[in-house]
Amino acid sequence: MPTIAVTGASGHLGRRVAELLLEKGERPVLLTRDPAALDDLAARGADVRRGDFSDIAGMTAALAGVDRLLLISIDVIGPQRIALHGQAIEAARAAGVKHIAYTSLPRPDAENPAGVAPDHRATEQALRDSGLDWTFLRNNIYADFQIPTAVQAAASGQLVTNSADGASAFVTRDDCAAAAAAVLASDGHVGQTYDITGPEAIDAAALAALTADISGTPVEVVHVDDAAYTAGLVAAAGLPEEAAALYASFGASAREGWASEVTTAVFDLTGVEPTPLRAVLTAGLTGSGS
Repeated sequence: MPTIAVTGASGHLGRRVAELLLEKGERPVLLTRDPAALDDLAARGADVRRGDFSDIAGMTAALAGVDRLLLISIDVIGPQRIALHGQAIEAARAAGVKHIAYTSLPRPDAENPAGVAPDHRATEQALRDSGLDWTFLRNNIYADFQIPTAVQAAASGQLVTNSADGASAFVTRDDCAAAAAAVLASDGHVGQTYDITGPEAIDAAALAALTADISGTPVEVVHVDDAAYTAGLVAAAGLPEEAAALYASFGASAREGWASEVTTAVFDLTGVEPTPLRAVLTAGLTGSGS
């Protein structure tokens, strides 16, 4: 049985992958900069080790004995992320890891305006060039992130968007975790790229309609351009300009159709249908999972 490791295991996605691996009877190696945060999973049989992408020697030591690694993309953006991902790949290669699964983005092409596309494209290429076996898990936008959008829209009666009629195949973090755990715990995934999506593509009008139906309050869609959307996030949400522009880039990406493809990957990998956005919003808006 191969030894499986997960980076960023104290984060939301990494922790859920770890829990699912434990449920499958695996004893995963969990890498984190804060091992104490995973004491509960260590008590369940996980091997918790300190790992920091900025410390290649430490990462190499932490990956000793690991065969398969889930490399969860870190939350910094730009050249720093590319460099740190590269160091993690180098550490894995030096440690003798054979196979890396990487959490990427659907269609991270040069033409995709999503601000994170260059980072994912560069990391995917680094993996192709590494000589290691690889699998790309291209996760769509998290359905979970639409809850605060829906809450704000229900409260104000307006859903402000720069995505026009572009749709996204929103997928839950739990479904992404289940797909990743399935890939790590089974064979046959080397050299494969999986677009991990929800069951349907949802545009702003459909999101507003869902929000209105669940909350019982009317929601109007307000279309704005990228500059106005960015300015609104800075003014209303207090986001830094750079962060606001990043959020706007996802709207631009959806507007141009980069996130709309729906696949059967979640079901194919896990045997369970992906969670629809309606269920996510119902839980978020009413506190009920029904």
